[in-house]
Amino acid sequence: MRYGFVGLGNLGKHLAANLARGGFDVTVHDLDRDAAAIVLAAGAKWAASVADLARGCDALITCLPSPKATAAVMNQALPAMASGTTWIEMSTNDFAEVEALAARAAERGIATLACPVTGGVHRAEAGAITVLVGGAQQDFDRHRAALEAMGGKVIHLGGIEQAAVTKVVTNMLAFIHLIAAGEALMLCSKAGVDLGAAFAAIAASSGNSFVHETESKVILNGSYDIGFTMDLACKDAGFATEFGRRFGVPLRLAGVMEQTFIEGRAKYGGGAWSSMIVKLLEDAVGTPLRAPGFPAKLGPED
Repeated sequence: MRYGFVGLGNLGKHLAANLARGGFDVTVHDLDRDAAAIVLAAGAKWAASVADLARGCDALITCLPSPKATAAVMNQALPAMASGTTWIEMSTNDFAEVEALAARAAERGIATLACPVTGGVHRAEAGAITVLVGGAQQDFDRHRAALEAMGGKVIHLGGIEQAAVTKVVTNMLAFIHLIAAGEALMLCSKAGVDLGAAFAAIAASSGNSFVHETESKVILNGSYDIGFTMDLACKDAGFATEFGRRFGVPLRLAGVMEQTFIEGRAKYGGGAWSSMIVKLLEDAVGTPLRAPGFPAKLGPED
């Protein structure tokens, strides 16, 4: 089976490289040819355009930063894709947007799987990221081996809507946990607790979270480098609050979280790392959260 992959950003390049290292036939395209270096080194081939890529693959994978980008790519890809092929959308997207594109694909005999991923860029690099799958069981079964090559846990949740909402929920929780972790560390700091010891204490407590175990490290280092930007965080936070309105669920904490990230983006810029949201508190009280011995960037083992 021949896989095409579009979108070789911080996340996508690792997913595509893992697929190539897994022995799959992979061809890639991105607006930035240099972004393909790691994937080409893993054995993938390069396509000069989206249409060329779509024309020559059995399944087209997209991992893109926004619904607008996904729509632009699929407008080029769908006319070139053959009946019987599959579109695998791995971006974090509004399920209504994916379903609209999936309907267009179905008219051409093309199946769709919504497969957003969760766990962070470092987990993608290690091949241990979680893949959340929405789509028909037979399509999932057909591409299960490829999804397992890209990630660790692969969970079939039902349809496109179920996968998209679950992915947004995981990010919503992560952003809330990030803000809470910053407040917890700041409280410890102001009380004179050594922040290295505070990190260990929280990690060994009932208040621990995956976000604390990972993002708190790059906060305490001062790099904030989590490989995920304020723009992306605001996009996903917006999906969460929009889904709350759509399904009639009051999301009080998510509403505060979204506004906090909008403030962070306004202050530090859309390209700033999302972990810099904690810097809003650091700046407000005039106390940086720093401790020796923490990494500037998370590795595959984190």
